[in-house]
Amino acid sequence: MTQPEDIKQAIENGLPGARVSVTGDGRHFQAEIVANEFTGKSTLQRHQMVYRALGSKMRDEEIHALTLRTLTPDE
Repeated sequence: MTQPEDIKQAIENGLPGARVSVTGDGRHFQAEIVANEFTGKSTLQRHQMVYRALGSKMRDEEIHALTLRTLTPDE
């Protein structure tokens, strides 16, 4: 079963330097990510960056639901 720490680590690996906080129950998760890389990006582009960082965890349905809050350091 996927744990919040697994998701946090995957996002941090995909977005080095990001501040990441993840909570959840093993299937439904909430993540807040603050990253410089989000500057100038739309919400959709930010979420796509996070999904790429998670890779197969999303495709293989290890994560059933993920609520994202993606911010730049200035937001």
